[in-house]
Amino acid sequence: MKKPALLLALPLLAAPLSGCISFGSKPPSALLTLSPAVELPVGESQRSNVAATITISVPSLPQELAASRVPVHSGGTAVAFVKDAQWVERPSQLFARLLGDTITANTGRLVLSSRQSMLDPGAYLMGELRRFGIEEETKEAVVTYDAALIRGPETVVERRRFEARVPVTVIEAAPVGAALNQAANQVAAQVAEWVGK
Repeated sequence: MKKPALLLALPLLAAPLSGCISFGSKPPSALLTLSPAVELPVGESQRSNVAATITISVPSLPQELAASRVPVHSGGTAVAFVKDAQWVERPSQLFARLLGDTITANTGRLVLSSRQSMLDPGAYLMGELRRFGIEEETKEAVVTYDAALIRGPETVVERRRFEARVPVTVIEAAPVGAALNQAANQVAAQVAEWVGK
């Protein structure tokens, strides 16, 4: 067979295979995110010499939350995932941002990045996002955050567990996303009250 004929035959041979090849699963119609219940004012300036500062680290999390899917716990040890529900980014990053916005809005504290905190360390909040999903038996969205706080130059670490549960009518992407957003905001408000001004 001559080269031109072979080059023409290759697309014809590949055509039947194109229906069999898939590069990943079909993406969901919409991705989930968290939105703060309190809005930060636009254009308002904060200064670290006036406002108390805090650095918030992205929480660590168990393997089931390391992906962008929403876990459903059933029977104590079984874990499945909500069909077509996927976060726009990892829950730990979304939750850290929500904490920062809520703490700033509720306490007036200036939230610093890790690099900025080298100049003015202030308080330091770290923790683990233990639960961020659905309990099938109780039909609840559950957010559990184990927090550790160092207040300023002190070397004392305070630890506290925060949790919120919000009922879910049906375990589908839209109601699950709304319930988890509400539970996450409740936990963030509890943490902001604990951190204080």
